[in-house]
Amino acid sequence: MAVGGVGADHCGVLVKVQYGRNTHIHTHKGISLPEMFLRTVLHCLWIGSMTSWVRGLDFNFHDSRQIEVYLQSVSKNYSTFTNLYSIGKSVQGRELWVLVLGKYPMEHKVGIPEFKYVGNMHGDEVVGREMLLHLIDYLVKNYGADSTVTRLIDSSRLHVLPSMNPDGFEASAPPDCVFSNGRYNRNNVDLNRNFPDTFSTAASSSVQPETQAVMSWIQSESFVLSANLHGGTVVASYPYDNSNGGSELVNGVSRSPDHDVYVHLAKTYSYNHTTMHTGTQCGSLTFPDGITNGYQWYTLIGGMQDYNYVWGQCFEITLELSCCKYPPADQLADFWQENRAALLAYMQQVHLGVKGQVLDVDGNPIPSAVVEVQGRNNICPYKTNKHGEYYRLLLPGTYTFVVTVPGREPMKKTLQIPNGPASFSALKYDFVFQSNSPTSDSVAAESCTTANHSSNNAAASLQAPHFAILLALAGAAAMSGLVHS
Repeated sequence: MAVGGVGADHCGVLVKVQYGRNTHIHTHKGISLPEMFLRTVLHCLWIGSMTSWVRGLDFNFHDSRQIEVYLQSVSKNYSTFTNLYSIGKSVQGRELWVLVLGKYPMEHKVGIPEFKYVGNMHGDEVVGREMLLHLIDYLVKNYGADSTVTRLIDSSRLHVLPSMNPDGFEASAPPDCVFSNGRYNRNNVDLNRNFPDTFSTAASSSVQPETQAVMSWIQSESFVLSANLHGGTVVASYPYDNSNGGSELVNGVSRSPDHDVYVHLAKTYSYNHTTMHTGTQCGSLTFPDGITNGYQWYTLIGGMQDYNYVWGQCFEITLELSCCKYPPADQLADFWQENRAALLAYMQQVHLGVKGQVLDVDGNPIPSAVVEVQGRNNICPYKTNKHGEYYRLLLPGTYTFVVTVPGREPMKKTLQIPNGPASFSALKYDFVFQSNSPTSDSVAAESCTTANHSSNNAAASLQAPHFAILLALAGAAAMSGLVHS
């Protein structure tokens, strides 16, 4: 430390040393003193912010820059089991940061299911954004110390996108419980009305950068389970959000082929939440068990959860976490206590059902094999990924599977499915085709781009032009009154 004067800068950028009456200023070669001073200040501020994150995440609302710095600090300090990446940028150029946690954080591993949470799709619905930051904080600090957290991280890959609409959040001032323009992205588009729809070709507007980033993300990862976090009431909502009046519509409920699984998923969250299951949180609106079918609540065209389920082979529900969309910051600690156990329990459901690979006789994976469960006629047949993997969320019970590879005899197998979440692993079963040469004229199940599903649990309006647009959009971005959710 220097004697007198400003002294030595501990950040290592600028040093002022005073010996008696002689002062010596040392800067890096070629950099002016004013510029050096500015760098010193900024560098020290950055170091200070990083240090504060290490001490702990506070219960306050954090802007986009603060979230970025926090996620970077987590990725740096817990680099053995986390990885930070961006799936794209918002209209105004803000990064859409995702933190992934897992035993293998850098890449997908065969047999390890992929899970995701998405927050702040509507920029003025802010509780979910902060809950996901506190979830990250809880996970990294309890990994290796808490058995549930450790088994979750070791047995799955957990992707957390705190804000899908950072531009909207920055525009949500002053805060309002009911509505602000920050709901929309910078182009004034509601992102939860911006996805291709299962039951309608009507589009709200051109696909937005944030929407396209998420669509490409879904196509690039084999996500199995997901939830997107909203605000405005307290309920867990599940697909379908829309209907064209076909056989999927039963007593006002637009039922998916996996209706039983979705009810279970929604109840898992509502009953692990301290109050959601009561269904009476926000005035006169009542939801039995704290859950609702999306369409039964209100019709939503272009929603993200239906897109995940139909075209991403990923089960997603919508979690409404607060009556007030932008509540006072002093309520955040209570929200965390209400949601912590539910967030953890829901992630554990990624281990429902069965998983495995479709292989040839030599053990080589067979991509794009169709893996169907009898009695569950999905709009888009479930297909294996590039590793020949399939993941199928199912409740405990007995199910018959039919696996189809073009030119080969279909394989049929009945499996008894246990309660996978209890052991942090779905049942593992590989389908092995014993011959590598064609043995029949069988073909894969009809593509969802051409099938007429009006007589099944689907929509007659799934037309080829709509899907041509969808596929083009999905491939384009390669990873470089009362307003409802």
